Amino acid sequence: MDKPQGPQPGIRRLLDTINDPQDLKKLSPELLAPLAQEIREVIISTVSHTGGHLAPSLGTVELTIALHYVFDSPRDKIVWDVGHQAYTHKILTGRLDRFHTLRQYQGLSGFPKRSESPHDAFDTGHSSTSISAALGMATGRCLKRECGRTIAVIGDGSMTAGLAFEGLNNAGDLDKDLIVILNDNGMSIAQNVGALSSFLSRKLTGPTMVFLKKQVEGLLRSFPGIGGDLVTWAKKGEESFKAFFTPGMLFEALKFNYLGPVKGHRLDHLIETLNNVKNLSGPVLVHVLTTKGKGYRPAETDPTGFHGLGRFDPDTGVATKSVSEVPSYTEVFGDTMVRLARENKKIVAITAAMPDGTGLVDFRTQFPERFFDVGICEQHAVTFAAGLAIEGLRPVAAIYSTFLQRAYDQVLHDVCLQNLPVVLALDRGGIVGDDGETHQGLFDLSYLRHLPNLVVMAPKDEDELRHMLYTAIDHPGPIAIRYPRGQGVGVDFTSTLQKILIGKAEVLKEGDDLLILALGASVHHALEAARDLKKQGYKTTVVNARFVKPLDTQLILSLAAKCGRVLTVEENVAQGGFGSAVLELFSDHGLTGIPVKRLAIPDVFMEHGKPDILRKKYGLDAAGILKGALELLEKPSQEKNVVWGTFK
Repeated sequence: MDKPQGPQPGIRRLLDTINDPQDLKKLSPELLAPLAQEIREVIISTVSHTGGHLAPSLGTVELTIALHYVFDSPRDKIVWDVGHQAYTHKILTGRLDRFHTLRQYQGLSGFPKRSESPHDAFDTGHSSTSISAALGMATGRCLKRECGRTIAVIGDGSMTAGLAFEGLNNAGDLDKDLIVILNDNGMSIAQNVGALSSFLSRKLTGPTMVFLKKQVEGLLRSFPGIGGDLVTWAKKGEESFKAFFTPGMLFEALKFNYLGPVKGHRLDHLIETLNNVKNLSGPVLVHVLTTKGKGYRPAETDPTGFHGLGRFDPDTGVATKSVSEVPSYTEVFGDTMVRLARENKKIVAITAAMPDGTGLVDFRTQFPERFFDVGICEQHAVTFAAGLAIEGLRPVAAIYSTFLQRAYDQVLHDVCLQNLPVVLALDRGGIVGDDGETHQGLFDLSYLRHLPNLVVMAPKDEDELRHMLYTAIDHPGPIAIRYPRGQGVGVDFTSTLQKILIGKAEVLKEGDDLLILALGASVHHALEAARDLKKQGYKTTVVNARFVKPLDTQLILSLAAKCGRVLTVEENVAQGGFGSAVLELFSDHGLTGIPVKRLAIPDVFMEHGKPDILRKKYGLDAAGILKGALELLEKPSQEKNVVWGTFK
């Protein structure tokens, strides 16, 4: 190793000496702890302004330093599971000067991105993918006879998902050179749940292990003269034995060489362990114990609240965003669930490790026996809901739109095929914003509306969400409600919940020049555009479609014939979405010659940025709808007041 060196004259921080991991290796081990402190200060300061995943990244500062100190990225590939713990990695790999742009439009992504840096080995954002991806890389490099190690860094929360164990199982069988770092902090986003998480940390109190312990104690006592001392020594080491043996036997059974647990904030221990692991062949798992939010008291005290958050005061940890009297859609959903559950004891709620994010904390408190957090297991959550439905219960599975993608087969095979009354509450539908490509909820309308038996609806505002949930609970088959992230529109709530007729749209404004069919969060932007069109002399009909499936066939066809021009608006990809459904409707009923324009997301993965910025860019704000409407109004209509079928 080069001669140890510290900050050079004129350089304020150790961080300023590091432009890539090779510079990190020039620091003496004694300087790594001060470096960790500097990194924490940068992360806290930056996230306090940009928002982001604070607690996960604070918990992996030392681990990340040790990984880059020992391994040679990008030759050695480090795959971060989910990626919300990779801020230190970004800082150490040449992105310190851009770190202030974190999660900002055209700035650094909040997650690893291969297009952003050669040190980002795999694009991530969803959990439990790292082991499978890293195993593929390790196998590929073996086939190409390339040098270099492959390391997957996965949290114990992500270990609750089946994909992680599919990867582990295959890795043990292939016997490739793969290093898995298990970052064990007892947390995913919320407190971990499930037998596996307990298995990683609980004491060995089962009957078999108690029996084994007694047998070992008897054996030790049988040694003449020293038996008592051996028993005393064994009891002192019992906790270490438990910590090693419990997870160790699981991973050893999967043919991994298990090492640990290692203290995840002791750089000397981490570096020594990783240096030893670096030269081992075959699959290796290093169990590292960390503290989520380490080094920042508010985050250590409330790691769930500081997992992902907006702007805050770094001195106090208190959120600095203005407090609005308008509740979020998530809050309205949670409150309505509690209200309905008081009246209907068959209602049960399911979440996949997101009780806070899906608004179910109050439900969990008031109805603990009817609340189920299944861990990061969306596939299991949906099939579990199907089983509950078969037993006559009314399960509501609250899952982010982007995460329900992971359970597509279960929605199709286990729920829709059997026509079971499962309610899918899709939070974060549409443009989500700062988390970017992996979290935008822009595909759900397309991947759900073609499934037989499934009803798909989207509320125009937070009050309509209440009525839709009330409607869904009583629906005899599968039904999905898709609603956006963030605050509602600010409408007044009706005191009495009312059922919405399935497949019935709502006319909000009438005019003869143009028909705007809008869905969900786009409805109010469409109304604003219609007001601007009126100023220019155009009379517009605006319809709150409510349903993507089934469509209000009679209303849409009759209004389309009357107005002669149709504009559809949705926060979803254009292919297979709401606009596509309208075009299919026209085709099926022989309605041709009417100009139709679809405003939706083009064939791209939408980048990160504030939702208002992204809506403007993709023409889905009021100004974009106005522009699209004016372009459409310039086209001649061939079938104004057309007669066909029973409609005029």
